[in-house]
Amino acid sequence: MTAPPRTRHRRPDGTPLYTNLLQGQTSPYLLQHVHNPVNWRPWGEEAFAEARRRDVPVFLSVGYSTCHWCHVMEEESFEDEDIANVINQHFVAIKLDREERPDVDALYMSAVQALTNHGGWPMSVWLTPDTKKPFFAGTYFPARDGDRGTRTGFRTILLRLSEAWQQERAKVTGSADAITAELLPLLRAPAPAARPGLQAVDDVVAFVGSRFDARFGGLNPAPKFPSSLPVRLLFQHAALKGDSQSRECALLTLRKMIDGGIHDQAGGGFHRYSVDEQWLVPHFEKMLYDNALLVPALIEAWQLTGDDVFKAAAIDTLGWMEREMSHGQGGFFSATDADSLTPSGEREEGWFFTWTPQELQTELGDSSVPSGQAAQDAAVVAAAFDVTPGGNFEGRSILWRRQPVETVARRLNLTVSEINEVTNRCLPRLRKARDERPAPLRDDKVLCAWNGLAISALAAAAFAFDDEVLQARAVSALEFVLRHLADAKEPGRLRRSWKDGTQGPAGVLDDHAFVCRACLDVFALTSDARWLAVAREIDAVLSRHFEDQEHGGFFLSADDGEELLAKEKPDRDGAEPCGNSIHAENLVRLGLLTGDAAYGARAEKTFRSCGQVLARHPHALSEMVRALVLLERGREIVVVTPPTGLDDDGRALLGLVRRRYLPARVIVVAAEGSPLSTLLPLLRDRPAKDGKTTVYVCQGQSCSLPVTDARSLFALLS
Repeated sequence: MTAPPRTRHRRPDGTPLYTNLLQGQTSPYLLQHVHNPVNWRPWGEEAFAEARRRDVPVFLSVGYSTCHWCHVMEEESFEDEDIANVINQHFVAIKLDREERPDVDALYMSAVQALTNHGGWPMSVWLTPDTKKPFFAGTYFPARDGDRGTRTGFRTILLRLSEAWQQERAKVTGSADAITAELLPLLRAPAPAARPGLQAVDDVVAFVGSRFDARFGGLNPAPKFPSSLPVRLLFQHAALKGDSQSRECALLTLRKMIDGGIHDQAGGGFHRYSVDEQWLVPHFEKMLYDNALLVPALIEAWQLTGDDVFKAAAIDTLGWMEREMSHGQGGFFSATDADSLTPSGEREEGWFFTWTPQELQTELGDSSVPSGQAAQDAAVVAAAFDVTPGGNFEGRSILWRRQPVETVARRLNLTVSEINEVTNRCLPRLRKARDERPAPLRDDKVLCAWNGLAISALAAAAFAFDDEVLQARAVSALEFVLRHLADAKEPGRLRRSWKDGTQGPAGVLDDHAFVCRACLDVFALTSDARWLAVAREIDAVLSRHFEDQEHGGFFLSADDGEELLAKEKPDRDGAEPCGNSIHAENLVRLGLLTGDAAYGARAEKTFRSCGQVLARHPHALSEMVRALVLLERGREIVVVTPPTGLDDDGRALLGLVRRRYLPARVIVVAAEGSPLSTLLPLLRDRPAKDGKTTVYVCQGQSCSLPVTDARSLFALLS
């Protein structure tokens, strides 16, 4: 369900009393505010020109559609006519969707962090109208003095800032100059430094070890984010060093997350983060990117262990993406909200996802189920997922596996298989029943970068699980992105977002880097040369418009985009990996695939551009450290089939490659004599030996002897 505009101010006939200049925007977040009494305007020169004409500051409010505290501030302040009048009288108000303009968001979030030592959304920043410099900033403000225990509320802050602007202009502009002078060095990338070696991996692992929660997994303290633990890098470290501790830290974390309330046990997918150490109580929004990033980690855990719990969680997550986040034409929507409506019509965080014992009995006891069986099923589900009369979240229960299934089985005098049979049968019924509730609102814009991550997840799963349906889905999603998010300016250029046939702002670094990687992943999956060609086309755009030709690395925004106070060159991974991390990996892969040394040289410059961070704080660039491993230890696995394609023996060989955890590798599968042979040096002079599917494994400048049987390949990959 798409988020509609919300307002409590209506005429007797039900029509909204207020409509502001956000009317006509495509961002669901902006449209949520279109009927506020605040005279919101979209970000743009017209808003600043109006502020200069009126000689008032700009109030910039930044958030996103699934942000709980953004909703709170809207209801408390932006829907309050008195506070809205203060804003309208003394400021020009701009509302910005951080997901559509990450460049503007990153710039002013740096100001918030510099002034308050923390960040977050909603972000509130006051700017001078002529220079767009910040002179005051914060995040969420309670509406009035005394609200939520605060001394100074939002209304008072507004009046004081307006008074300062009118009566102490020189002091305000001086403050803006000082804040900007402090801000610019924070945004300026440090000078290039030498590229570290694989010691960076050890340093990240040491950092993880210093904060690892040995009982529940993840990093202390709470809140716990899935992205805070570099699971895939820990797996690489375990493979490189034979370090079982790294492996077990990553596996424990994934297992605890899969069992926890952060994992939507009935509906699939993972929530944003957990507010507690046990992964029990999540912040209930679900983001496409979180789930897309978890899928490859779950796949690698399955490849390492053979434990189908991880495979099931990956498939379950992809199933949620397809059911609830899929655009009918092929792409994926962005997120679902944390809040939903209760039966009484109140908005409440998490109500949609929680249960009572009585609700279990009601929903599992439809007319097709004997009452005795329904009661037994409800009892088993309640025991398996900790649904109790007192609840574990505000009087209701989040489904989670508090105890191992073996413990539950002993307590109920049942076998593990009997418990699993009941839960596997009942969870889909609970999901169906839950779907009858008012669902959390969905942000239905299609973000280019996040779709790139989703496509990579689909491609990884399709390859590992040998799944043609997932392969077709990865291809259709990539075709959607390249059809609807292509920028007409030049081939390979992308837009940031798309909704209902309308493109959003110009694409940033992440959009191009993530989709470039998606193209490489789909190429590895399909051996279709067009995807390699598109990856190279997108990289050419990055080279022309985003790359720092002097120092290496890539700026967040293009050279022909809007002029902001500063151009950021991202050098930290966050909830999403930064574009420099991902494109460093892309360049290494392109170099390995094509044999073109220019790609490797540009990758080296990218690593050096982030060299100081990699040397001092490598945990802040764990995705780039993974790219370093690929650079230093990357293997090329080439599977050459007979011209007629894979036979049964060939499928067995490729199946071994699919199921094996193979860190730091590029894979090419092609028929002998195919057009790819003329494109890729990797395939030249590499025949299908004796007419059999043949595997070649190379590392650095040396290659193993070709193998055609599973036993030899197993030994080689080991």
